[in-house]
Amino acid sequence: MLSTSFRKHWDPWQELNRLPVDMNRIFSGLSDAVRTGAQVFPAMNVLSGEDRLVVTAEVAGVNADDIDITVEGDMLTIKGSRSVDALGEDEKYHRRERGTGEFSRTLRLPFEVDAAQTEAEYAQGVLTVVLHKPEASKPKKITVKRAS
Repeated sequence: MLSTSFRKHWDPWQELNRLPVDMNRIFSGLSDAVRTGAQVFPAMNVLSGEDRLVVTAEVAGVNADDIDITVEGDMLTIKGSRSVDALGEDEKYHRRERGTGEFSRTLRLPFEVDAAQTEAEYAQGVLTVVLHKPEASKPKKITVKRAS
């Protein structure tokens, strides 16, 4: 028989109940694509400043004309397509890791942005999107007046 002190410290049912919580914690932050082994495209970085965000996305092999950027409130969507490489008659793939076809990636931004001031530039396979915080959302300094 188990000692009383051991039973107070270890409960197998409590451990089983905690298992889904622990599994969710382990896999939190991983998208479905990462868990299934699929690639998340395009890979992105988001840098934030006091009054703007800069989003960079790796879109090598995509024509600038094939990229569509949409901003609505605090959501940024980048859509596009990468064409299939043309193969010769006697050629076949030995290895094929670069994805082709249409893609879409939506990010929730840390604040709403002014869509009218959004700028985008594409150079050397990297898309850079600069998103500005609207004036109404920027912090305002309030002066405290002395009561007379």
